[in-house]
Amino acid sequence: MGKVLIIGAGGVATVAAHKVAKNADVFNEIMIASRTKSKCDALAAAVAKATGRTDIKTARVDADNVPELVALFREFQPDLVMNLALPYQDLTIMDACLEAGCSYLDTANYEPKDEAHFEYSWQWAYRERFEKAGLTAILGCGFDPGVTSIFTAYAAKHHFKEIHYLDIVDCNAGNHHKAFATNFNPEINIREITQKGLYYEDGKYIETEPMEIHQPLTYPNIGPKESYLLHHEEIESLVINYPTIKRARFWMTFGEAYLKHLEVIQNIGMDRIDEIEYTAPKADGTGVETVKIVPLQFLKAVLPNPQDLGENYDGETSIGCRIKGIGLDGKEHTYYIYNNCSHQAAYEETGMQGVSYTTGVPACIGARMFMLGLWKKPGVHNVEEFDPDPFMVELGKQGLPWHEIHDGDLELD
Repeated sequence: MGKVLIIGAGGVATVAAHKVAKNADVFNEIMIASRTKSKCDALAAAVAKATGRTDIKTARVDADNVPELVALFREFQPDLVMNLALPYQDLTIMDACLEAGCSYLDTANYEPKDEAHFEYSWQWAYRERFEKAGLTAILGCGFDPGVTSIFTAYAAKHHFKEIHYLDIVDCNAGNHHKAFATNFNPEINIREITQKGLYYEDGKYIETEPMEIHQPLTYPNIGPKESYLLHHEEIESLVINYPTIKRARFWMTFGEAYLKHLEVIQNIGMDRIDEIEYTAPKADGTGVETVKIVPLQFLKAVLPNPQDLGENYDGETSIGCRIKGIGLDGKEHTYYIYNNCSHQAAYEETGMQGVSYTTGVPACIGARMFMLGLWKKPGVHNVEEFDPDPFMVELGKQGLPWHEIHDGDLELD
């Protein structure tokens, strides 16, 4: 048993807190901390109502402030810090973990605030420091990245001598009944999907224009959905850890209404991440004042909060890996492993929609693996570097059952 500190109080943190509380055989002490303590208190109360776990502690902390983080970590002394805040804060939290002697887990790789760009190099640079400190850092333990990487590791362990082609496919066929909303933090979501596409083939990365490559793919229990090639971080580690991969790509579905709104947002400059000056009348009517705003941050403030989408959300997600390669019998095989998650079922259990659920549950399972000593290794590691089997056993138990299709049509050349 051990002590876990969850940083964040958004949708993913809400799901993870519910699940961690239910895993009382492993997590004997829990703290939730974020910039706004009242949100942590409300989350702790919701978890207590749902699970009966009334011993959850809360705290205020600025995740951009290393000294504040260190002080909190030293006071609570967690065995593991679950970073479920923003990708901007990965490095400050890792710095604080090193200084306070805590292991670390996150669900998304670092992203600088002033550049819409993400890659693992910044966090991989911490490997030697975590090794010397005898601490474990587990990177990308959500669904994608996270479960998709573990699916790949499971396929490599049990079904393939060599993986040659990997396509990660992510479909959200749900309907939140809003004109436009994002399923997780709008600022992060829009930054990511407006970047240029990127995929790996024959030892090099190939860049595409945003949304340039797309095709319909058929998802189990859902049907055909137009799917777009995007840059996604798990490709970066998977092609290193599985060097037989000849090509790796990531695909995600978007509806026509979503893409039209996104086009308008880009056309009018609301996706900008640089500061602009805005002149407006003073509230007291004595003149004007000039303030600086970041358009995308302003847009985030007026869009629906992803945490509030769950109640009216119907439909389901379908996320998985489509793999082609040489099987254990020496012959070519295809393999499709996936999970479908109901938005309504997720809401009924945790009060959050399926996208938050599919990220928060794996984070809890990864933390459980660490606490049990199954995923405990000094250094900085992506999830596919650990044994996938115990994680896969827990995945179904914790609410995300998975399915396999052997030698089916992958629909992808």
